[in-house]
Amino acid sequence: MIQFPSTVSLSSSFETSAAIDMGEAQGVQLSVIVQEAKETDTFELSNVAGHSTMHNPRSYVWWIRVTIYTVLVLLGQSVALLLGRQYFVKGGQSNWLAALLQLVGFPILIPFYMFSPFMSSPTSNETNRRQPSAFILASIYGGLGLFIAADCFLYSIGMKYLPVSTYTLISASQLGFNALFSFFLNSQKFTPFIVNSLVLLTISSILLVFQNESANPTGVSKLKYAIGFICTVGGSAGYGLVLSLTQLSFRKVIKRETCKAVMDLIFYEEFVASCAILIGLFASGDWKTLNREMIGYQLGKVSYIMNLVWTAVLWQGCAIGSVGLVYEVSSLFSNAIGVVGLPIVPTLAVIFFHDRMDGVKAVSMVLAIWGFASYVYQHYLDYCTSKKASRNSIEVSKASPTMERVNK
Repeated sequence: MIQFPSTVSLSSSFETSAAIDMGEAQGVQLSVIVQEAKETDTFELSNVAGHSTMHNPRSYVWWIRVTIYTVLVLLGQSVALLLGRQYFVKGGQSNWLAALLQLVGFPILIPFYMFSPFMSSPTSNETNRRQPSAFILASIYGGLGLFIAADCFLYSIGMKYLPVSTYTLISASQLGFNALFSFFLNSQKFTPFIVNSLVLLTISSILLVFQNESANPTGVSKLKYAIGFICTVGGSAGYGLVLSLTQLSFRKVIKRETCKAVMDLIFYEEFVASCAILIGLFASGDWKTLNREMIGYQLGKVSYIMNLVWTAVLWQGCAIGSVGLVYEVSSLFSNAIGVVGLPIVPTLAVIFFHDRMDGVKAVSMVLAIWGFASYVYQHYLDYCTSKKASRNSIEVSKASPTMERVNK
């Protein structure tokens, strides 16, 4: 990262230049600094600057919006996971349908997308920046959508065979996989906090392998439990890869991380993923058994339909809350809220599904939370560094016209 001169040194330099001739060397030097500042990671710096100044001063209306988005994230992900598990416990069998429910509610995003601040006019920098072609964007949306479809299918198998608490703790490993893939794709630096997070999340998942059968209230065989475990780990690895590829796409191709660009990505990739899973649902023949499944559902037909509808709605509510927090605060805060929700699902699973919280699972939860906290803290440090660099870049850019007049 280029070290920019501080505000004090800049102002002092300007005062001195009014009294003496600074010479050609100083003028060239500052011009080079300004040019480098403009070329250094413009995408990330403009994104951070936008979040730091977008909502000052913060009124009570802003706090209300942030509270609503936070509730949507916590409530959406927690209740949607519990309803997903209830679907299998009470008689549901289709992995394809369970995967589809995680995505098919994307039309709910349309009113939020059309009547939200996301549709604000682009800045001059975004207008002047060359945008990728429609074919390239379609390829990105399509590729990521297919990845997400595969992840949702793997997650649905894990949800079918694992207790909710175990499933949730294994899913925590997605952050570790994200860091690993980002190391190769996005030049992610392995700081002590990142390494600590990787180690803790890995140990947290491995501990769950050594649970005894009494900790597994699902009644599935060891083979199915192993399949659920492997599929959940695979889904977590795939989701970590999707996050890294998304970051790479924004940095190298899309080159703008506005909320509209994020909403476009979420909408189109969920559309592609839903279509892919629908094809799998009909190709596998699972659609033929859905009517019989609904009739035999232990809680009745109405409960079956309501389970499906509310699962789809809650997953999209979680998506709206996540994007809203990115827009109102930052992506760091949005991820942190997801971390806060980590202990909620296992706790509710103990109450509603009678999952046993034995010593191994409790230790695994503590390690997972510790790993999450370590990962988020590193991103907080990166955010502070980028924010400082952005502020210095803006100060140098504002100072450049004054320096040009002095040189003349």
